[in-house]
Amino acid sequence: MEAGRLSVGEFAFPGPLRDQLVAAVLDGTKTTTTGLLDDYARDGEPLPRPGDREVVIDSAGEPVALIEIVMVRVVRVGDVDLAHALGEGEGYASVADWRAGHEDYWHSDAMREYVGDPAFTVDDDTSAVAVEFRLAAGEDLDLAALLREARAQADAP
Repeated sequence: MEAGRLSVGEFAFPGPLRDQLVAAVLDGTKTTTTGLLDDYARDGEPLPRPGDREVVIDSAGEPVALIEIVMVRVVRVGDVDLAHALGEGEGYASVADWRAGHEDYWHSDAMREYVGDPAFTVDDDTSAVAVEFRLAAGEDLDLAALLREARAQADAP
């Protein structure tokens, strides 16, 4: 992915968790996110890079914000640090809290269905993508137009 690429940003699956995460992005408490490295390959998506932008969508698929990627690290799940966990904006007080919350998600029926493995699990050695981002400023942003552009880029060969 070339720096500055525009894409669609989706946090979790549509539903209450996505709504909670999007609210945390909008109020500035969520500045980090974690995905599994294998998910990028599964989805055929390149890893984000600093300078990339994402149009964040809510559970209804509507654009609600523009974020800019600040830092990306591929780390073992067992090596996620406290600063990253706190930046998730979900009220975690420790890395153990972060791990428990993420394992609940990663070991959920929805995630196991998504990966096509009813026994899917994550352990210390699972590779994760730790992303830090910032909310892009500008009340004059045309989020609908940016979302159309991001989707067009995703559909381009």
